[in-house]
Amino acid sequence: MVALEQRRLGMAALLGAAVLLSACSDTDGAGTARPMAASLASGGAGETATLSRARISTKSGEILILEADGTVTTMDLDSPGGRDAFAVTEADLAALNSNLDLKLPGLPLAPGPREKTAQEKALEEFAARTQPALPVMRPEVEIDPAQFIAVKVQTLSEGSNADLVEVTANLREGVDADIAFSYATCALAGWAKDNGAPYGRHIRTLQAKRDGKLLIGSAFTLSQDKPMGLRVMETEETLRECRARGIPAA
Repeated sequence: MVALEQRRLGMAALLGAAVLLSACSDTDGAGTARPMAASLASGGAGETATLSRARISTKSGEILILEADGTVTTMDLDSPGGRDAFAVTEADLAALNSNLDLKLPGLPLAPGPREKTAQEKALEEFAARTQPALPVMRPEVEIDPAQFIAVKVQTLSEGSNADLVEVTANLREGVDADIAFSYATCALAGWAKDNGAPYGRHIRTLQAKRDGKLLIGSAFTLSQDKPMGLRVMETEETLRECRARGIPAA
């Protein structure tokens, strides 16, 4: 006769396998649950222990155990004997794992790290393209203080969330386009520092000629957090760069 404690441990292993396997798609084409096979300890210990074959039907709630002598034992999971067979303690389960070296091949593994979504990857690629607001000057470009005539910063949105601003800059005609844009950006950085805005995102820049002068109009949105954008102004960094280039920031 199979030892009761080993039978209970074997039943616990079988039930654990049934619970995990039932989470998988273990059905036939008609959606009917298929019986699942498992092995459980039957008698003896160590090298004398043997394994009996058992099948559990998740639909009928029965266990069919093929005994060593060829007979089949049927047990309902909801019967008193079935409930008693699975009334194991944590210590029993620990012994089962260490003494029987329980292996459950084919059971689902723990999920690995979550892969990034296509949107997350696209946002990262876009962020990698972000450049400072001030363009890279060509080595031969010279800065002349007389090129900068006047500049004005004004808000385009009203209320407490006045984060859309426009910089209007007047420069001497013929000034390099990068210098003109840098003049507008440096003026914005000085204004943003006075108004407690650490970041600005470039929206658009228009230019025109009027009365022998170059007129620049650049729009920016200001924010407390670093925004997404191809050109982002970081106020303190921009002010340092403006001083190094000799471009006025006010």
